[in-house]
Amino acid sequence: MINILLSGDRPRSILLSVILLVILVALALAPFLFPGVRSLETAARICIFIVLVASYDLLLGYTGIVSFAHTMFFGLGAYGVALASIHMGRGFDALVVGSALGALAAAVLAFAIGLFSLRVRAIFFAMITLAVASAVAVLVSQMSELTGGEDGLNYLVPRELTPAFRFGEAFGIKLNGRLLAYYLVFASCLLLFLVLLRVVNSPFGRVLKAIRENDFRAEAIGFRVVAYRTMATCLSAAVAALAGSIFAIWLRYVGPDTTLSFSIMLDILLMVVIGGMGTMYGAVIGATLFVLAQNYLQTLMGSASDATSALPLIPDLLSPDRWLLWLGVLFILSVYFFPTGIVGRLRGVR
Repeated sequence: MINILLSGDRPRSILLSVILLVILVALALAPFLFPGVRSLETAARICIFIVLVASYDLLLGYTGIVSFAHTMFFGLGAYGVALASIHMGRGFDALVVGSALGALAAAVLAFAIGLFSLRVRAIFFAMITLAVASAVAVLVSQMSELTGGEDGLNYLVPRELTPAFRFGEAFGIKLNGRLLAYYLVFASCLLLFLVLLRVVNSPFGRVLKAIRENDFRAEAIGFRVVAYRTMATCLSAAVAALAGSIFAIWLRYVGPDTTLSFSIMLDILLMVVIGGMGTMYGAVIGATLFVLAQNYLQTLMGSASDATSALPLIPDLLSPDRWLLWLGVLFILSVYFFPTGIVGRLRGVR
């Protein structure tokens, strides 16, 4: 049964299996194991970014395509839900329609970009995607009447997904709509991740790996490289848009800084590299470590700075204001000691 769910792609490492199982259980039971608004917010972001990073790894790790437009697709899905909720009301039908239209728009835009740009060399394709993503971000910021401009959009989701909807208490935890919203996020992200896992372990996924290794040889044996790359780009964009839709349902706010920012694109790249390119499980570990570091590294450094206040220089180095510096140091160390990513290193250990 597990082999079927994982599409035959087992972790192939006892330690990696244990880590993935711990992350799965922690996310599945997060509202009960880690009660509190901040911890629930962190768990939801981990779920969403696992899917977003995995969808990008389909391009970078499995197909060898470098793109800087992934946050654009992420934003299309988020704005799709926001606009549908504003114009159709706070029903589940608005969420479904907005998610479907956002994914469709992302796939169509990815098809247009891929069809006209994937014939060029990788670096030029990356520059094209960066230009398109920047243009879309500027356009969204200026279309205030439709997108809310820099202020973004606030909207209502179904009452069943808000804290106002209460239906009991268990283990000292109040059961409300926010809990239902979290499990909607968790279940949707788990399903999308398993779909991506099935894709990369299908014959289609094996062709993508062949193209990544040697596109000339793949073309020579009969595979239409541009067609396969375009299909991979469209699929990756659609899944990224669905991740954006889930993020919009959870956050109940959409703005350029939360979905279209280039800093999010850099975060995605860091998560892929840390976890390991060309491994879906790398998205799980990379997203988990990075989101936890973003949310708790500053707090941990503050505690460490207070604990070492009697020592010279150490409290200044551990000041919470320098958390980005230490995050960069951690990234450099992870790349140095895990050049193939954490998953690649764990799979290489006997």
